[in-house]
Amino acid sequence: MHQNSEQVNRIALVTGASKGLGAAIAARLADTGLAVAVNYHRDRSGAEAVVEHIMAAGGRAEAFQADVTDAYGVNALVEAVSLRMGAPTVLVNNATGPQPFIPIERQQWDDYQAQLDFFLKAPFLLLQRVLPQMKSAGFGRVINIGSEVVELGNAEFSHYVAAKAAMLGVTRSWATELGVHGITVNLVAPGWIPVKRHEGTPQSELEAYCAGLPLNRMGKPIEVGDAVAFLASDRSGFITGQRIAVNGGKTLS
Repeated sequence: MHQNSEQVNRIALVTGASKGLGAAIAARLADTGLAVAVNYHRDRSGAEAVVEHIMAAGGRAEAFQADVTDAYGVNALVEAVSLRMGAPTVLVNNATGPQPFIPIERQQWDDYQAQLDFFLKAPFLLLQRVLPQMKSAGFGRVINIGSEVVELGNAEFSHYVAAKAAMLGVTRSWATELGVHGITVNLVAPGWIPVKRHEGTPQSELEAYCAGLPLNRMGKPIEVGDAVAFLASDRSGFITGQRIAVNGGKTLS
């Protein structure tokens, strides 16, 4: 671990952190000295494995079950984290659900609502719940995990693209409103970064994606974690309302 003494007493809450990018983000935050609340919905064993990994490296972490798209679940989650670890002043909105491709003709409004629940409703509920403590501390870091799809406009994916675009919109609005309280709000927009659920993807698909990247390689989950860890730190104190693309230059913005 490479702890920053300024961060040792701070608590980070990372949603959807039992696997994939969330797990990498949680581990990287812990490596910088933050205590990490590892949220999960169904994958308890995955969350516990993330906690064990962090603790084995000398960090502090606990797993917390909650459906962050549910108001009662969010209230119970933040209360439990505050009681067991301390009030979170770093919030990483990473939780996601199924991401199906659906042609417009077959889309239902429920397809849009399902994505909005993860990328707009959950971040809103969580921010409202942690905001009093952030304001009291005069410090807060809100980091939303967006996507390059907002710029790319992927076909048969408008329900997902629209919800990620909404997440970018509230990032900017919240940043404007909360800056006076010492709270920064930013968005990290990963590209396609393979995680366990992408196992079995044909090599030809990976190569085709890489061919369109200036860096000509796939990203790694820890590289998303690095960006989040920077935005969670004191070193990023003059950065707010920004979208940071971690995608090898796919969108060049």
